[in-house]
Amino acid sequence: MPPHPASLLRVLAFCALGLATPLAAQAEGKSIIVLDGSGSMWGQIDGRAKLEIAREALSGVLAGVAPETELGLMVYGHRSKGDCNDIELMVPPAAGTGPAIAAAAAGMQFLGKTPLTEAVRRAAAELRSTEEKATVILITDGIETCDADPCALGAELEASGVDFTAHVVGFGLTAEEGKQVACLADATGGLYIEAKDAGSLTEALKTTVVVAEPPPPPPAPEPKPAPKPAPAAVEFNLMPRLFYAAGGEEVADDLGAAWELHLINADGSTGERLTTEYGSIKLNYPPGSYRLLVSLDEARVETDVTPTADAVARPDVILNAGVLVIHPRGSADGPVEDDAAVIFWQGEERITTHYGDTSRIVPAGPLDVEVTVGKASVRQTLTVVAGERLEVDMIAAAGLAAIEGYYAEGTQMEGGDHTVTILAAKQALDGSRERIDTAYGAGSQFTLPPGDYLVRVEQDLASAESAFTVKPGERVDVPVILNAGVMAISAPGATSIEIEGAKKNIEGKRPRLHTSYDAELSLVAAAGDYVVLVFRGDVKTEVPVSVKAGERSEVAVP
Repeated sequence: MPPHPASLLRVLAFCALGLATPLAAQAEGKSIIVLDGSGSMWGQIDGRAKLEIAREALSGVLAGVAPETELGLMVYGHRSKGDCNDIELMVPPAAGTGPAIAAAAAGMQFLGKTPLTEAVRRAAAELRSTEEKATVILITDGIETCDADPCALGAELEASGVDFTAHVVGFGLTAEEGKQVACLADATGGLYIEAKDAGSLTEALKTTVVVAEPPPPPPAPEPKPAPKPAPAAVEFNLMPRLFYAAGGEEVADDLGAAWELHLINADGSTGERLTTEYGSIKLNYPPGSYRLLVSLDEARVETDVTPTADAVARPDVILNAGVLVIHPRGSADGPVEDDAAVIFWQGEERITTHYGDTSRIVPAGPLDVEVTVGKASVRQTLTVVAGERLEVDMIAAAGLAAIEGYYAEGTQMEGGDHTVTILAAKQALDGSRERIDTAYGAGSQFTLPPGDYLVRVEQDLASAESAFTVKPGERVDVPVILNAGVMAISAPGATSIEIEGAKKNIEGKRPRLHTSYDAELSLVAAAGDYVVLVFRGDVKTEVPVSVKAGERSEVAVP
């Protein structure tokens, strides 16, 4: 016996879904979506409740439904538990009901049983008020639970002679469960589509609900024809050359001078940039007047050019610049300082900064150049002649001071915890000294101008100073002896630890030197006597401590 046509349609639907190409079984005429509102919709797929997936998929598909499509919504099992008559037409079929259906689905409760057969019967009855084609789309995650036979209903509806189709979307059903509801679709010439997740449910709804085709994009405007350059009798009609000075040496192409070609505005100002080329340039532009802006290093020039169609314009562009070479040194016979900064100034305006040996093309005329080596600097006004090379040794006289801190003679301070501060030797009227520079830890070095200085090394409760002199091009090693040791306090359970000087002042009080809120404390202290105060709540314990230079004094306060 040949297969029923509806069965063939169902097979085709499965094949279509497997190929990710939905079969064209979309609803025509009036349609009612019958949505499962039973408690089983609380079950999860990929960590999400099926009811959430169904609401999301339905809302997304309805947003694309054509406005003229007449759709309604009938639900079951949404108001009470165990009631096989819990069936309600929430949205009657009409055009433009997509938002109302989505809103109704979003507000549903999922509580009761699955009277899907009776729900489809009532939906079919509702649709019989018209002689147009009618369609029911059943979305269910379970089989009939109210003693009805969906297969018998399908045969009954098919035999009634009404142009009626039922599509069934089995959401999360097993293969065996699917067979028990697929017959409803088979009997009416509809599709049974198995949906296992959010994506396949969305595709199933798109397959069974009429989705509006997006409007075709507006036709692209006809492109405006690009202006055609005026025909030229030569391949290139603009080939300028760049010179440092009039009648002088031509600038080499490999230096990469930048050439910008601009239009000229009606008021004579520089207009739109047409192109930028580097090195040697060959251009072909319609006859007319243009402006060339040429730059190389710090030199700039602009000139107007007028190419024609039948000849090559070869204007000589004069940069009016020379080459300036600066060798920054820390002493007259010292090496070039690669870290030295070479700063070009035009008055008070900083033009550019380079480092180490510097060779630049600069405008002819006076130019202020500053060289800094560490904290030493020198500034000169140099005069550059167009077309010439000026090479200058600039000496920012400086020497190197290498500072090391010592707890005591022969016991060097390691690590990076101590502070090294360079001060001017000369005091101000108020007794203060200018701070020149600061570094931290062992191996601190300073490049300084020649002169007298004071260095201060300090850490925690210890500090010492040492005077030294810097000479140009020389290194001076400066040891600073703090005459200090390390005080290590252990006080289990302490809420705070205070360090005071052992000697009382004229008021009978000991000076407070340090406070810590830990139970252990380690710090550097000048050699001498101290008092350690340990607080445990309201209980105070005093312990005398003596620190010796270059030694570690450990005190445990019970």
